[in-house]
Amino acid sequence: MRRFVIGDIHGCSKALRTLIDTISPTPEDELVFLGDYVDRGPDSRGVIDQLVDLQSRCQVVALRGNHEIMLCGVAFGDRPAEMWLNSGGNATVTSYGGSLKKIPASHVKFLRGLLPYYETQNAIFVHANYDPDLPMEAQPDDVRYWTHLVRAPQPHCSGKRVYVGHTPQANGMILDLGHLVCMDTYCFGHGYLTAMNVGTDECIQVDKKGFRRKVPAEALIQFIGQSFRSARSWIARRRAVDVSPPPLESESEPSTPGETPAD
Repeated sequence: MRRFVIGDIHGCSKALRTLIDTISPTPEDELVFLGDYVDRGPDSRGVIDQLVDLQSRCQVVALRGNHEIMLCGVAFGDRPAEMWLNSGGNATVTSYGGSLKKIPASHVKFLRGLLPYYETQNAIFVHANYDPDLPMEAQPDDVRYWTHLVRAPQPHCSGKRVYVGHTPQANGMILDLGHLVCMDTYCFGHGYLTAMNVGTDECIQVDKKGFRRKVPAEALIQFIGQSFRSARSWIARRRAVDVSPPPLESESEPSTPGETPAD
């Protein structure tokens, strides 16, 4: 069995299609998606279509991102729409033909079935961030879904490697700190959609037009990843590490999840 972790998609259906075709998953393979399937990119509906279909082809673990929280709060609850629309929701409405009432039942089931996190024997998968001193079931929602990697948390108390998305890496490269890996490589902008084989750390990257990143660039990514991993013990001893570039747009952390826009 292979296990792949895949970063934020944000409506980039062409990138997702090429990525899945490249992985060519078998029924035994597991694909872990870190959330933020919708908003900002051109085809949120097409992304959900593919993920629903993929569930019949392999093992799919789909986590909830803050953009799904906003979408569901508007579409299935009583949340005001303005904040979500200003955070890329307009593109999602357009992809559903101009009305959230046109969301198919299969998409509603998918969105309502998203998981808050996923944990295996050696790894943890969560959308945004974590408190290193708390087990995953006790993590606050504002950390789990909304908190950016302004500074890297310490290794998790479980000792497991944690995979997150949410904080866009504007250089299009994964952030690998050994105990923490950020998989959001800014596909909806000028970056890539990235999948990592958890067992081998090999990466596949595709741009939003659906073109796979060339082999020399992939080799460079692997070289940089290996360099980061060789420094894991040093990084783990640091109390705090600056890990993200300046925000791509003006953002503020919500006092409660879903109150203000975040990536």
